[in-house]
Amino acid sequence: MGTVLNLNSDWKFFLGNTSGADYMGYDDSAWRIVNLPHDWSVEHIFDKANASGTGYLPGGTAWYRKHFELSKKICGKRVRLTFGGIYKHSKVWINSNYLGGWAYGYSSFTFDISEFIREGENVISVSVEHNEVADSRWFTGSGIYRDVTLEICDMCCFEKDGVFVSTAGISNGNALVDIEYKTIDCDGAKFVVENKNGKYVAECIASGECGKHQVEVPDADLWSPDNPLMYNLRCLSLKNNEISDEVCIPFGIRIAEFDADRGFFLNGVNMKLKGVCVHHDAGALGAAVPACVWERRLKKFKAAGCNALRTAHNPPSADLLDLCDRIGLLVMDEAFDEWEGAKNKWWQGHNVYPPKRFGYAEDFPMWHKADLEAMVFRDRNHPSVILWSIGNEIDYPNDPYVTPLFDEVLGNNDANKPAQERRYDDKKPDARRLTTVAKRLVDIVHAVDNTRPVLSALSFPELSTKTGFFDVLDVAGYNYREHFYEQDHKLFPEKVIFGSENSHSPNAWYAVRDNDYICGQFLWTGVDFLGECRGWPIRISQAGMLDLCGNEKPLYYQRKALWTDEPFVKIAVSRGAKDKTSVWSDNFVYSANEGETVSVSCYTNVGKAELFINGKSLGEKNLTDKDGCRVTWEFPYEAGILTARAGDTADTLCTPEKAEKISFFVCEGQGDCVQLEAELHDGNGNIASADDKVIYYQLIGDSEILGIENGKPDDLTCYAENYRSTFNGKAIVYIRKNAEKIRLYAFTKDGLHAEIEL
Repeated sequence: MGTVLNLNSDWKFFLGNTSGADYMGYDDSAWRIVNLPHDWSVEHIFDKANASGTGYLPGGTAWYRKHFELSKKICGKRVRLTFGGIYKHSKVWINSNYLGGWAYGYSSFTFDISEFIREGENVISVSVEHNEVADSRWFTGSGIYRDVTLEICDMCCFEKDGVFVSTAGISNGNALVDIEYKTIDCDGAKFVVENKNGKYVAECIASGECGKHQVEVPDADLWSPDNPLMYNLRCLSLKNNEISDEVCIPFGIRIAEFDADRGFFLNGVNMKLKGVCVHHDAGALGAAVPACVWERRLKKFKAAGCNALRTAHNPPSADLLDLCDRIGLLVMDEAFDEWEGAKNKWWQGHNVYPPKRFGYAEDFPMWHKADLEAMVFRDRNHPSVILWSIGNEIDYPNDPYVTPLFDEVLGNNDANKPAQERRYDDKKPDARRLTTVAKRLVDIVHAVDNTRPVLSALSFPELSTKTGFFDVLDVAGYNYREHFYEQDHKLFPEKVIFGSENSHSPNAWYAVRDNDYICGQFLWTGVDFLGECRGWPIRISQAGMLDLCGNEKPLYYQRKALWTDEPFVKIAVSRGAKDKTSVWSDNFVYSANEGETVSVSCYTNVGKAELFINGKSLGEKNLTDKDGCRVTWEFPYEAGILTARAGDTADTLCTPEKAEKISFFVCEGQGDCVQLEAELHDGNGNIASADDKVIYYQLIGDSEILGIENGKPDDLTCYAENYRSTFNGKAIVYIRKNAEKIRLYAFTKDGLHAEIEL
């Protein structure tokens, strides 16, 4: 049967261009050894000369080489080499033979290398070109930042991603499951359904090299966010009635339906999509993010009431979708951020002119079909995926598409756009072109998977509903255009409309909550991310409800109050009088100068809350929709203890004292990557959130520190260093563990120290 080998370990890496590295016999003995996933951008200093849009980190050209051994048994086998993602413009060789390349940095791609492999040593060579970093509006990373695998099977086998399993219907508790398959030189196939415990459930036998068959699953366990139960499909290819290959596909049984009047239904149950958008980086780790880091984030999303995720604005890692299947999150899987027309790329601060216009547009005409098919073929068996998005804000006004219907127009991020950039210019691409391209993309998706609707996230529906772009989409996502919901629902009563990207404003949620025909929203964003910076020295976007460490921000607790029912209350503080509708300046540090005005917020889903300072009540306040599940008090600061009570729940904040101890906490969801939270504590055991210090780390054992993050927006410490300051008393350390036991030491220059065995 087939074997899949992970090839992530012990690659040779050279940053720079060199001649001859495609040659199998090239001497790479002096090259650095790295393990994949690997992102070289985060190993270098933040530099204002780089693009603000991608976080002030560099790109460049680099080479990777992998030496590996194969036995004589490889002869006569089919061997396929798969890259989960390389950013970007990669070229691949095996044993000096050029296989080809891939332009888009987010696609997974596979080469059949059967005719080039040999017994004994084999060498893979990969070149990567990412020389223009102003090619995106967010951090992309550089290098082989996802897994590399080698699949070995019989020459008679299933095509790569050649089996598609979907739910045809559910009746009387039984499910009909459709199975489409394609093989290479086989004359039939057998499919066996197993439940979560590995027990036999059902089977069917098909004849022919390819085809579509149906199997009935009795007493089916249905997949949903509340009950993410998975089945396993054992796929056996047959040649002369003998098994030639086996592929196992996890899948879920579920029916997802969208209705223009009644919203979204999963397995016949109406539900609102409570979603967040996410980019693909994790701060210090760059784009090379282990699955356990995503697992920690996703579980926190779910705890806040989230049930959906949007992969903004590119295909995600396969690991992320596996986690969404297992944890129970619905997914909008998105392909592109631009098509034929290059968007403005801010490289000197957000909305600072002039822009640059590098990016995927230069590759789209030749590569869009291959990239879109690669995403859908790879991801179509995930029950979590309910929507395919072919593009994000492609219709952004005057960027670059224009129309004579609007002589002058601004987008939501165009506060500083020059006058000439706001006006219609017939020398720019015509917005009607988007309809032609969108129709082509929708057809490409439907040809691979016709079980899910296709959308584009529209930023300018007031135009796209007039050009035909809106019409060719199965459903329409609106970005920050909830004020058009009612009008457009009346104008286009057959079209499903929802919020594909929304601000954290409670009003944007109420537009979903109070209208049956709006099925959900996706917040911008779930997590802070590198890039899309306002300007030096800020290196990140702070739009997330989790910070770059994955820690909860006040936005998180406001959303939890809006989206969940289990009673809770959470305190946050800001210094000085403030706009009582703003959450952005709140934090969890109760510290100020004596007598200075402080504003204290309580986030709760209980109808009223009471605040106490050192046991003295500051009054009880009722919550209304206008409050967004948040009430505030302003008073002169005095050190001590804040306590908020809401119903039977309470939360406390204490004035922090000086740090006296470093404490470690190991996060759940580990593997070969350990996530270790480091906190400074005062003598009372409270987080010393007002006494941040630089902590130095030393690791003993066969392992490596992958990165240290604190989430502080303007901390420009190079991620390659073994030290970093805490921020509000916290930091997180990522460690790749290669040994059974390792020991981490931590210390500050003023005498604090700690150690932990992992």
